[in-house]
Amino acid sequence: MENKTSLNKALKPIHLWGIAVGLVISGEYFGWNLGWGVAGTVGFLVSTIIITILYVTFVFSFTELTSSIPHAGGPFAYAYKAFGPTGGLIAGYATCIEFVFAPPAIAFSLGSYVHFLCADIPVMATAVGSYIIFTLINIMGIKASAIFNLVVTLLAVLELLLFMGIVAPSFEYKNFIANPMPFGLQGIFAALPFAIWLFLGIEGVAMVSEEVQHPHKNIPKGYLLGMGTLILLALGIMILTGGIGNWESLSSIDYPLPAAIKMVLGENHQLTKIFAGIGLFGLIASFHGLIIGYSRQIYALSRSGFLPSIFSKVNVRFRTPHWALILGGVIGLLSLFTGTTLIVIVISALGAVVMYSISMVSLLKLKKDITYTSRFKTPFYPWFPLIALLLSLVCIVAIVHYNIILSIVFFAGLLLTWLIFELTSKKNIQLYNDDENLFD
Repeated sequence: MENKTSLNKALKPIHLWGIAVGLVISGEYFGWNLGWGVAGTVGFLVSTIIITILYVTFVFSFTELTSSIPHAGGPFAYAYKAFGPTGGLIAGYATCIEFVFAPPAIAFSLGSYVHFLCADIPVMATAVGSYIIFTLINIMGIKASAIFNLVVTLLAVLELLLFMGIVAPSFEYKNFIANPMPFGLQGIFAALPFAIWLFLGIEGVAMVSEEVQHPHKNIPKGYLLGMGTLILLALGIMILTGGIGNWESLSSIDYPLPAAIKMVLGENHQLTKIFAGIGLFGLIASFHGLIIGYSRQIYALSRSGFLPSIFSKVNVRFRTPHWALILGGVIGLLSLFTGTTLIVIVISALGAVVMYSISMVSLLKLKKDITYTSRFKTPFYPWFPLIALLLSLVCIVAIVHYNIILSIVFFAGLLLTWLIFELTSKKNIQLYNDDENLFD
């Protein structure tokens, strides 16, 4: 008889590549361009190179944790094993903030893309509808969700390659270096959250690790292929778009790629509207993938006692955590009416780098534990996790410095969560770990 809180193992490397790229690929469609507004093209390029180094070193290090501890809690489980319930709480809080607050930004952009295509459709109508539709799709099962995500991700990647092919002939170096660093070195640090947005979410593969066949073999393949794909797309899109004309006109909108196509081909060209239409694929892929991520994090926290037990209940027919999906969706819908794209990107990025920091510290501690074993070893250990940790801390300082109020809200929420945990739940916490279930 199946455990009422067990998940279905159905994922292979191609599904993981689709989830890894799909989680992130909306970052190539919008959000990153806001970095131009605070750093200029060259300043933001420097920010992106710094963050690319962060993610390369982080992903290689994180892959060891994910493949050795394939748990739906992902970072929460690693920090729990390294530092106990309090470590798990901090990682779980940061991961939930990252994954729950990233989808509203994408929902806003989905609404903006649809509004660009048809001015009669309000942005918020599309955003709200997206939450309802994709929560239902996710409830229908992880394999169906992963296949859907894979198809949409492939279409999104092809579209970005098409975009680069269309704009490349119009690229001019003089456009890219026009007013390249209007805010000097400080702009580089101010732009870090928007550079993070180019890769934010790839760690979400960890949240489906319990649903992977042969995790020690397949997780590294999916992660590393996904990271390589994203680096090539991010640099190609950002550099080529910056050289086609006045980049400043693209630095504050939620649909930069259709606007860039319009600059190259003209407003009335047939490809302009077609591109905006198929551009929805990239946003849908990330939106859908992030829903998978936050639902598994909520599910894992509930299963271990950090949240009410109802959120670890699994749908009898589809074997998906339906109540966790609904909770994350409700929080996302509420945040749609309280924030803007810039705000949710910044707070999501802050959650991400806090989680990256505690994950790297967890790896460094676990490697000293004689009972810890892993078939995938972090290359250049301990330098990769140390570099990832150092750059994550730099990002935390930069985000806090340039976003004081949002940072206060983030850390006040963490403090409140910790106080509630200490007063009500600490004695009942136990990391769910059914080794027979995890390593079949």
